[in-house]
Amino acid sequence: MTQKKNLIIVRGAGDISTGTIHRLWSAGYRVLALETFQPAAIRRQVALSEAVYQGQAEVEGAIAVRIEYPEQAEDVWKSDRIPLLVDPEGGCIGKMNPDVLVDAILAKRNLGTKKSMAPLTIGLGPGFVAGEDVHYVIETMRGHNLGRIISTGAAVPNTGVPGMIGGYAKERVIHANAEGELHVICDIGTQVIEGDQIAEIRETSGTAVAVCTKISGIVRGMIRDGYPVTKGFKIADVDPRIDELKNCYTISDKARCIAGSVLELVCRAYCKN
Repeated sequence: MTQKKNLIIVRGAGDISTGTIHRLWSAGYRVLALETFQPAAIRRQVALSEAVYQGQAEVEGAIAVRIEYPEQAEDVWKSDRIPLLVDPEGGCIGKMNPDVLVDAILAKRNLGTKKSMAPLTIGLGPGFVAGEDVHYVIETMRGHNLGRIISTGAAVPNTGVPGMIGGYAKERVIHANAEGELHVICDIGTQVIEGDQIAEIRETSGTAVAVCTKISGIVRGMIRDGYPVTKGFKIADVDPRIDELKNCYTISDKARCIAGSVLELVCRAYCKN
């Protein structure tokens, strides 16, 4: 890799991957974010993926701008912003020849990232094997090993149980109890009490199914109004710590920890060259 090029492509721009994008951008690297056509970020106040819908999105001073073609990235970099391209298959990767490729989709499986795609490839979370399909894997499971750099092997398999916050784990995450179009009643930042209706899902039959919170707290994450959901789809997150309202609008400790490990690997690679 060369210091002059320093192009890093990050697949995914949800809240966790936004932490990585923000850290790399803050360190002075040119970052290109790739997203899907219809991102489903829950913590969308801190997800640069919102640029897909709004044209641009800002998180803690970092601004992502949606572009339609890879060739438009240069102008965005010149304005010290982050270009975001809708390219779920990663078709532009071969053309852009990045120095670093970070798969931050967090799909719990590999959606096409290969070690041959860049001199340095990094996979976040389960679904990757370090030394085989990527060079390194970063542990994303909350706990003692969060952010650990794995050079051989894989991250802890997905348990399906969210990390503990304020004494609650699975209770704080809300999944769709029907299939249809979601309509938000209590958006991000709203204080709620156990049993409150926070949204409704309108089925194709016209029936409105209530979505209620299982715990009291603050709505920390809520999927976009009007998003089409399937039964079981993750749609919201309630933080029981009512004095932590500001956390709804800042990058999480988990995202920052993971981002630090990605930056360490990038700096290590550049220092060797």
